[in-house]
Amino acid sequence: MYYAAEKPVNKDSLLGRFIDGTDAFRDARFKLIPSIVEGYWMVKRAVGTRACLLGKAVTCNYLRQDNFLEIDVDIGSSSVARSIIGLVLGYVTSIVVDLAILVEAKEEKELPEYILGTVRLNRVNPEAAVPI
Repeated sequence: MYYAAEKPVNKDSLLGRFIDGTDAFRDARFKLIPSIVEGYWMVKRAVGTRACLLGKAVTCNYLRQDNFLEIDVDIGSSSVARSIIGLVLGYVTSIVVDLAILVEAKEEKELPEYILGTVRLNRVNPEAAVPI
């Protein structure tokens, strides 16, 4: 997924501090909120709808350059995440998943939290993926 800002980011804002911050700061703030919109109850129960600090749950690698921040999320770095993804992949062609990615606020002055982006994965067909 790729997201772009429509206007310059205020360096003093939470988003600005996330972009220019340390990896430890980013790990403590990079959050994913999943929601299975359509799917089997077993998958809904396994995934849940609770927010997860990705940087604390799995390995995230950050690449900051002049005009972008790339975040690579290694789902395989966590046995729990691997198990959940393994379950989801078995049903991926019949589920609809909404994901929201945001920067978590920890202090009142950091509110509102910033949603970096959202995506809906609608009955994904891995067989149709184009090899790179």
